[in-house]
Amino acid sequence: MNSLTYHSSWEPLFERHPVAHLLDSLYVTEVYPARECVFRAFEMPVHDIRVVLIGQDPYHGPGQAHGLSFSVPANVSTPPSLRNMFKEIKKEYPERACRFEGGNLSEWHEREGILLLNASLTVVRGKPGSHTAEWASFTDDAVRFIAEENERCVFLLLGNFAKTKGRALLPNRVASAAHPSPLSARLFFGSGVFRKAEELLGERINWSNMGATTTVP
Repeated sequence: MNSLTYHSSWEPLFERHPVAHLLDSLYVTEVYPARECVFRAFEMPVHDIRVVLIGQDPYHGPGQAHGLSFSVPANVSTPPSLRNMFKEIKKEYPERACRFEGGNLSEWHEREGILLLNASLTVVRGKPGSHTAEWASFTDDAVRFIAEENERCVFLLLGNFAKTKGRALLPNRVASAAHPSPLSARLFFGSGVFRKAEELLGERINWSNMGATTTVP
């Protein structure tokens, strides 16, 4: 897969940003995810998006990041923040018996139209936030582009960073809560944020991730 692989519906966004040159400047040390996974989220047609889940930056440990926010490959331990998200979903939907198998959210991306977008698309190993400034313009524009091109999708913003990223969005398109990390989980639990996203969307989402099998590339 070419590192600039993305669906044609995103072409206006990519025409405005010289991302090929940016990647060349960033991949001079150990950077995650693998270069061919950087734009994985953008393989989804912009008009197929139902929910945009914004993360901060990729996981900065070996083998964790694979181009989708909050997600890890199937053979990698589920991160604490994602475990807390699964707990909240189960609490919000006891009648659905949502099932989770590992931390791979490819099913959300491929089946449910959930765009798993990080505000920063790359990170240096062991240095969280190391490429935040380099990607800020691109992902700010991406959020605006989605809001303009897809009037039905909603934005799921967890934590202050994601809320800042979506500050220009209309309130009736935003479901927000505290970040699900262990540091703020007490504020996240009981938020009802996943039900709120469904209510705004007006459609049911299958939050289970059973069947996701993508492993470390």
